[in-house]
Parts: sequence; C-alpha cells; structure tokens
Amino acid sequence: KLLAPPNQYHPVTGGQRMKWIAYSTLGPKSLLAGIWSAGIGTARDMPSEYGPHWEGFGDRYGMRLTGISTSNVMEGGLGAVWGEDPRYFRAAGQSFGRRIEHVFVMAVVAPRRDGHYAPAYARLIAYPGNNFLSNTWRVPSESTTTKALERPGYAFLGEIASNTWAEFWPDVHKAVFKK
Repeated sequence: KLLAPPNQYHPVTGGQRMKWIAYSTLGPKSLLAGIWSAGIGTARDMPSEYGPHWEGFGDRYGMRLTGISTSNVMEGGLGAVWGEDPRYFRAAGQSFGRRIEHVFVMAVVAPRRDGHYAPAYARLIAYPGNNFLSNTWRVPSESTTTKALERPGYAFLGEIASNTWAEFWPDVHKAVFKK
C-alpha cells in the first residue's frame, strides 16, 4: 500500500498547484539541475549548433527551462482537470527498501482528490507531449522524432532523482546539521 492514506491526505488546492508549477520550474533544485544539464551539454558540445562557449551554455539552459516549464504547466493543468496531485509525499518512517520503492512508484502514480493512488496520466502525457511540442523550437539535430522519443526517458530519470532528493534530503540535513 502506498503512503499518505486518505484520512491524512488533503487534496491540492489551486494555489498549491500554481506554487508547485512555479517552484518545480524556478525553484533552486530545478535551476541547479539546469546548470548541471547545460554544463554537461556545453562540455560535450551537444547539440553542436549551440557551440562550446558561454552563449551555448545559455542556449542550452534556456532550452531546458522552456521544456521544464512547458511540461510542468501541462502536468499541472491536465492534473487539475483529472484531480491528480503532482506533489511528492515522503515515506518517512518506512524501511529503506520501502522508501526506495516509493521513490520509483511515485514517478508514475499520483494521489487523486480522495487520496487513492492511480497512474499519473497528466505526467505520462506531459513528458512526451512537451518533448514533441518542443521540437518546433529546437535546433535541427534535436528536433527529430527519435530525439523526442528519447527525452521523456530522461524526464522520468529526473523525476526519480527529484523524488530521491525529496525523500532522503530532510533526513540527511537533520543528521548533518543536528536539527
């Protein structure tokens, strides 16, 4: 059974959903991930149309930011229609193995208004949908069907990484800083 049982769950409000969209796009974790991603792309000069320089880094960073924002708006908007909650809920107090399982499962499921879990259809549509939509403004080497089919895999890996951070960082922070 997944965590956050119905008697403890409070459905996401419209304001919380907007905050989730903004924070997931412009929060420190997302902005730092963008620096990491653009840095790797610049070091590898991929895509080569941007070049291996600061301007190319900026182009890569901007491209990631447009993709993340488009995906988050799609997920938040479709999720509102279907009653899906995009927020991550920790499995604190569970075994390490159970928490790892939770991190992976929560990448593809989401709580509904009544607190039960079901497939995260909004996310499952937003990740590939955003990547095909973004082909309209990507450079030619990145705007192929093959590349658009590859990118959702990276998005789900990013979701798993984000879930892992959300699950374990509070415990690490508490242990390290003794709060």
